[in-house]
Amino acid sequence: MDPHELPPEPHPVARLLDLTGTVAFVTGSGRGIGAAIAVRLADAGAAVVVAARTADEAPGSTVARIRSRGGTARAIAVDVTDETQVGAAIEAAVGSFGRLDTLVNCAGIQPVTPLAEQSAEAWDAVIATNLRSVFLCTRAAARIFVAQGTGGAIVNVASIEGLQPTGGHSHYAVSKAGMLMHTRAAALELGRHGIRVNAVSPGLIWRSDLEQTWPDGVRRWLAHVPLGRLGEPDDVADAVLYLVSPMARFVSGANLVVDGGVLAHPTW
Repeated sequence: MDPHELPPEPHPVARLLDLTGTVAFVTGSGRGIGAAIAVRLADAGAAVVVAARTADEAPGSTVARIRSRGGTARAIAVDVTDETQVGAAIEAAVGSFGRLDTLVNCAGIQPVTPLAEQSAEAWDAVIATNLRSVFLCTRAAARIFVAQGTGGAIVNVASIEGLQPTGGHSHYAVSKAGMLMHTRAAALELGRHGIRVNAVSPGLIWRSDLEQTWPDGVRRWLAHVPLGRLGEPDDVADAVLYLVSPMARFVSGANLVVDGGVLAHPTW
């Protein structure tokens, strides 16, 4: 910029989180964090493809929730570890809404097994669901973005365990660490096409059975989290909305930690 030129006018605040006219493809969005993300993007104006193992548009489903709020959505069944199914699902999304602007990779599994007791099959399943899926979906979406010539936004839902592991989750932690590096590598390669790639790393997020299935984990979390509570799915959804929106137009290759401050604790 010429030092004598006036700075450009700032973007209107009301439009910074506006996704009207865009199309988002959200994996793992049948429930939990993925569902919250899909609903939030639809609230911001995006048409949302709810991608999950089972296409569900029944009452109570993510699609039904979006439509009840005045949004636009359809469900597409896809096994995100299957190359052929991923390609077909992305093409179906474009066929339904005419374009694709946003990909959110949220599908994942988190079994709890000590390292010495993990089977090779269990390891492979975690890596396939949590990491191979990110590669397959990112590649498929990137090809559409490049062909459209209008850029795009990708957000990978990682975990603070990609930065700091905990016991029984070695396969999960490795998959999320790999996701974080894939985020940076994709941002580096795809940026020249106007494609931004970022990650969010949630901490412990509430779900209906969490306190029953992992009471010790909840107790330890609440004893250490500076903000004094479990995370909520909407906390993650809002972070994703920021990263895919015009507000984050110059943000790429970043990892936004959403953990209530847990990682601020010293490890010694």
